[in-house]
Amino acid sequence: QVQLVESGGGLVQPGGSLRLSCAASRSIFSSNAMGWYRQAPGKQREFVALIDADGGTNYGDSVKGRFTISRVNVKNTVYLQMNSLKVEDSAVYYCRAFQDAYWGQGTQVTVSS
Repeated sequence: QVQLVESGGGLVQPGGSLRLSCAASRSIFSSNAMGWYRQAPGKQREFVALIDADGGTNYGDSVKGRFTISRVNVKNTVYLQMNSLKVEDSAVYYCRAFQDAYWGQGTQVTVSS
């Protein structure tokens, strides 16, 4: 049973922007800190960003200043705005509900010229 549904991935040129979305059920969204991880081929899954129920945020060092996480509670959706994208940002991005330990199915982001 799918609990988290991601969208918004795609192909973008270096320096470009993308916005990822992750929709969750109301019960999951209201009781979890939400966030994003990413995994590139041959690499370990890497923490990207987190937002808690009060709106507090935390970011991985590699994306600080470029990515912004937000949540819209009435839509049960968390967003990841990615700006100034680099080739090394290419990965499958996974949504995460931290307390319930749910993962989304992943969405591919490719940064290439």
